[in-house]
Amino acid sequence: MAYAEKRGTGKRPWRARYRKPDGTLASEPGFRTKVDAEDYGEDQEAEIRAGTWIDPDLMRVHFGLFARKFMAERPKRGRTNGTRWDRLDAYILPKWEYTPLIGISWFDVDSWQMTLPCEDVTKGHVVSLMSTILTAAVDARHLKVNPLYGRRRTGAVGSTPTVGMPRESDEDRAHAPEDVIRVADRLGPAKGLHVLTTGFTGINWGEGLGLQRANCLLTRRQRWGSTWFECPVLRVVQEVAEYEERDADGKKLGTVQKLEPVKTKYRVRDLDLPPFLARLWRYHMEDWPYDWMLATPSGTWWRRPNWGKQMRPASDGRRARERRQGVSERGAWEPIAPGMTMRSLRHTADSYQDQIGVRASLAFEQAGHKRPGIKGVYQHPTPEMRQERLDGLEELFWEAMRSLGWSTLWGRVDLVKHPKDQTALPNSSQLILLEGGNGNRRGYRNRSEAV
Repeated sequence: MAYAEKRGTGKRPWRARYRKPDGTLASEPGFRTKVDAEDYGEDQEAEIRAGTWIDPDLMRVHFGLFARKFMAERPKRGRTNGTRWDRLDAYILPKWEYTPLIGISWFDVDSWQMTLPCEDVTKGHVVSLMSTILTAAVDARHLKVNPLYGRRRTGAVGSTPTVGMPRESDEDRAHAPEDVIRVADRLGPAKGLHVLTTGFTGINWGEGLGLQRANCLLTRRQRWGSTWFECPVLRVVQEVAEYEERDADGKKLGTVQKLEPVKTKYRVRDLDLPPFLARLWRYHMEDWPYDWMLATPSGTWWRRPNWGKQMRPASDGRRARERRQGVSERGAWEPIAPGMTMRSLRHTADSYQDQIGVRASLAFEQAGHKRPGIKGVYQHPTPEMRQERLDGLEELFWEAMRSLGWSTLWGRVDLVKHPKDQTALPNSSQLILLEGGNGNRRGYRNRSEAV
């Protein structure tokens, strides 16, 4: 039975004494009167009997200590784990590391997140991570409730002047097909194919690096009326993650690259290739000596900074450089699509699908996204939808080629005849028939005349 003890002669001399579930005697000081101490002790014992008691000592554990425990015992995929640590280090721990779990309130967190020096979407991710950790604290019986759960953040003040506000990110836009093709041409066959594949299929950076020869140019085969629909595909089953590896305490151990399964089951997919892209992939597979198909010239995975050194001058332009000792001469490049990145190319691919009217069930599938709602359960892509998508992407490409006045890429790839056997391969519209398409369908008539 709970009781009270008097300790000293201060303003709060009384402490409560009660039995914890393990039989040990607990103590809670800081009460003005004996009655207050006894009432507190009896309340604790009532909660113990009801099975709802939370140890006050655990409630007072610092947020930073529990956050490190959470990160060590609830690891995620490498890149996700690195992103969580980045947000903890940059935003959360500087403010909340030494705050007791019980001392965190929604009012304080909401007021704090409004002052963070980052984009609003990042603020949302930061608060969401804090909420996830506090929910884990509830599950670990360190808290009774998560004060952040289900709360809506207060937005930025609407009277902020627009002058000097940051413009829309270059990564959050789509590029014209002509720009995608021109940047790809500058980069050369192997690197340029990576750009074209991302811009026209939406494969993401890590998935592209994870493409192995055995998963390239496989064949999708589906019944289509009295015949079969066939088209070449790239099979996405894994990705290369690049992130800052850390130990259990969050100490940085260096940047690593590791092969991982794709993030969700929806990312496991076959990307349908339009005929122009399938043909370029055939050339690449014949020429490329390595198993990783979108790798560096030495066959290793690209690192993001090194890839950026390739993309930035190709899309942003560069100055001319005169020849001097130890440095080769190079010509100037005018800007084509400043700010182009692999992420903006993924946005571009999905925007192309919207532009050509790809049906929602197929657009979600090809992007590797889960389609929300009941339609995601009942609607599925048909061969007719797939053919319409391939027709549309093919037409986008050839329209851009006509606009540029080009018939080849990289000065060696003829898009009409195969370089190794120019007599055996039919013209491009017939090639589509061999790949399971229909030469009389929209976008495939007189394809050889387009260039």
